[in-house]
Amino acid sequence: MAKVDWRIDGAVRRVLLNRPEKRNALDAEMLELLAAAFIAPPQPEERAAVITAAGPVFCAGLDLRARSEMGASPIERMLHAVETYPLPVVAVVQGDAIAGGNELALHCDLVIASSAARFGMSLAQIGLVPSWFLAKKLLEVAGPATTRKILFLGEPLPARRLYELGIIAEVVEPDRLEAAAEGVLARLVANAPLSLKAMKLLLLREMKFRDGIAHDDVDRFLAEVRQSADAKEGMAARLEKRAPRFAGR
Repeated sequence: MAKVDWRIDGAVRRVLLNRPEKRNALDAEMLELLAAAFIAPPQPEERAAVITAAGPVFCAGLDLRARSEMGASPIERMLHAVETYPLPVVAVVQGDAIAGGNELALHCDLVIASSAARFGMSLAQIGLVPSWFLAKKLLEVAGPATTRKILFLGEPLPARRLYELGIIAEVVEPDRLEAAAEGVLARLVANAPLSLKAMKLLLLREMKFRDGIAHDDVDRFLAEVRQSADAKEGMAARLEKRAPRFAGR
C-alpha cells in the first residue's frame, strides 16, 4: 500500500496516512500524494472527506532527513489543497500531531481527537520557524495568545486543552474515536451538498484578510533562520537524540 492511500467510499473521500513505521512523518512523496488526493475534484456523490492515520501517531511533521530537499512550498501546496477542498474535511487524530502534522489537522474543517492525542509546534526546539502561511493558520484557529504559547514554548498541548479553547471540534476516549468520527461524517453526509460547498467557500473567503499584508521582509528573515547554523544543529541533535547547542547564528 502507498504511503498515502485514498479512495471514495460512497459519499466520503477517505485519505489514509500510511507510514506508521516513521510516525507518519511527511516526506516529498507523501506531500505530493496528499496534495493529489485533495486536488482531485469531488465526484457528484461526495459530501465530505476524512483524513486518518495508521499506527499510534497521527503525524510527526516533516521528515527531518528529507526536509533540506523540500523547502516550504511542497507542504504549503498540500495544506492549501486540503484547506480549499470544496467540501468539509474531517481530521481524525488518534495520537500526536506535531509541527506539519499539527498544521495538517488544523487545515481541516473539523478535528475529532482522541484524549490521548497531543498537538504542538516543536520548531523552536530545533532552530526552525513556520512560514507566513503556516503561522497565519495558527493565528486564525488559536488566536494570538495560544499561538504564542504553541510557537515560543514548543511543547505539545493535550487534545482536551485544544477542545476547551475551541480549536478542535470534539475529544473522546480512544476507544470511542472511530464511532465519534463516523457519527460526524454521517451528519455531514445528511446535509445539503450545495449548502456545504457554499458555506466552505464563504468561510474561506472571509478568512483571507491576512493574505494581503506585505511580508517580504519577514519571509527573508525566515529563510535566513532556516539556513542558519542553529537550524542545522537543531535538526542534527533531534536525529541524534541529544540536546542541541544553539549559538544564535
